[in-house]
Amino acid sequence: MTKYGRQVVPDILDDIVRLRRADYARLGPSFGCDIPAHRRRPIVPFLAVPGAILEIKRASPSKGDIAPDLDPVSLAGRYAAAGAKQVSVLTESNFFKGTLEDLVAVSDAHPHLSFLRKDFILYEDEIEIAWRCGADAVLLIARILDTPLLLALAAKCRAFGMTPFIEVREESDVAKLAAACKAGTASGEGAVLAGVNSRDLATFRIDPLVPATLRTKLPCRAVFESGAGTPGSCRFARRLGFDGILIGEAAAKSPETAHELVSAFADARPDWVGQFWREIGRRAELGRRTELGRADSALRHDGAAQRAARPLVKICGLTNAEDALLAASLGADLLGFVFAPSPRRASAQAVRDINARLSASTKPKPDECAQPPAGSAHGACCAPPGQPKNRPLLVGVIVDPDSPEAKEAFVLAAEGVLDAVQYHGEHPETDLSKIDGAGGSFGIGRYAAVRLGGEADLERIEFLRASGEPRILLDARVEGIAGGTGKTIPKSLVRSASVQAGLWLAGGLNPANVRMYIEEFEPELIDASSGLESGPGKKDPALLKSFFREINR
Repeated sequence: MTKYGRQVVPDILDDIVRLRRADYARLGPSFGCDIPAHRRRPIVPFLAVPGAILEIKRASPSKGDIAPDLDPVSLAGRYAAAGAKQVSVLTESNFFKGTLEDLVAVSDAHPHLSFLRKDFILYEDEIEIAWRCGADAVLLIARILDTPLLLALAAKCRAFGMTPFIEVREESDVAKLAAACKAGTASGEGAVLAGVNSRDLATFRIDPLVPATLRTKLPCRAVFESGAGTPGSCRFARRLGFDGILIGEAAAKSPETAHELVSAFADARPDWVGQFWREIGRRAELGRRTELGRADSALRHDGAAQRAARPLVKICGLTNAEDALLAASLGADLLGFVFAPSPRRASAQAVRDINARLSASTKPKPDECAQPPAGSAHGACCAPPGQPKNRPLLVGVIVDPDSPEAKEAFVLAAEGVLDAVQYHGEHPETDLSKIDGAGGSFGIGRYAAVRLGGEADLERIEFLRASGEPRILLDARVEGIAGGTGKTIPKSLVRSASVQAGLWLAGGLNPANVRMYIEEFEPELIDASSGLESGPGKKDPALLKSFFREINR
């Protein structure tokens, strides 16, 4: 069983591995399939250049049948016609309905393509079987392999000329990956390719921010795995800096969309959108680690129950340096500035001054700053060079991307003053692409807020998630007012919207209710504005301090 939030769910991965071991004991490494005595094709380098990996996938534990009647040879041909040079072949039979015979068939029929054997490999003799069947790379899941076995399997792959494709999802997995990369370099046997799975194989839930969080920690080329089924999600993966994307269900179920998905990844580049989300992931992970440390200490000393992790905190509606600097000193992770008609309208010069004072107030160490994408004029963490990582991210809040106020925010983002833009309008389905267009070749970090007032708004959230938006801020719907209403979202709607990982919550949060929302919903980010004011656009220092005390207690 695996804990997910405060729920305990069955560990699907345990079931897969248990049955795989039983099948191996009964059938051997061929799992009852007719395996060639020798390899019948030369090795084709796997992911020689960045690109998409399309998958031959009949079923999955989470979705059941996806394409149970697919013809693997025909499907691989369609993938090649769509522009894919790499194909993943699932060979696990109990849950995914694949076989090694699929791998033999497609590798014989398409000798110019490069193939990944995707399975739950547990034994060394399975590597030779993969090679004989025509694989050019083999999936090795770090989570189910101890370090010595992972190193042995990776070395065996390289001995046969195949690429070890090591899948990671947690910090402990990354340590194993690093050991495999080091071993490969020391022996001169060749490179390792990493995969970061946005799907938790224990629960099969998807969180696209997991790959964003891990990308900068990986010592080798890497592939974004799972959850990508739209052009937007494919572009997101490339913007994060991934060299490949593995597309499973979407391609197998609707191969006619394959060309669009392959092209979306190929046409994107690492940029400031990806940089922003990597930084959000880093800060969220830091908050979870800090709270785990506090919880462990409390448990050792007084048996205290599990605490909700400290969320990221955004203080919005700021108009002056005094309030912004106080919020930053109290621990705000993001500071929000309104660029729309509002009593909380911020001036561009005020935001520039705040940015300069925040940057001057913290002296970064030489290694504290991330490197910008190649060719960018910006610096670390989507901000000017030398920017410390612990400076709050500055966010411009817009309602209409065509408005003069929004264009002012875009200029500040291009200058590196603003780290991102929050879209708080009514048409995210179309307006987010306008923000992307305003970002030019480097992009603008951005996310959408959706005002929740009923079931129709929940459908909008699902549409945005399906389109590839990694996070969506939830706010209360009050007709005619874009934000800062002081109204809370009905709890039933928050509960319905929070079933996916990473709840971002706004709407009427204040010192009196924030702890209750943290305990009940465990948000990843909370956003407060009017509940901390003495008047529109002016924060009350006492309320700000009380708010952070409640968050941190």
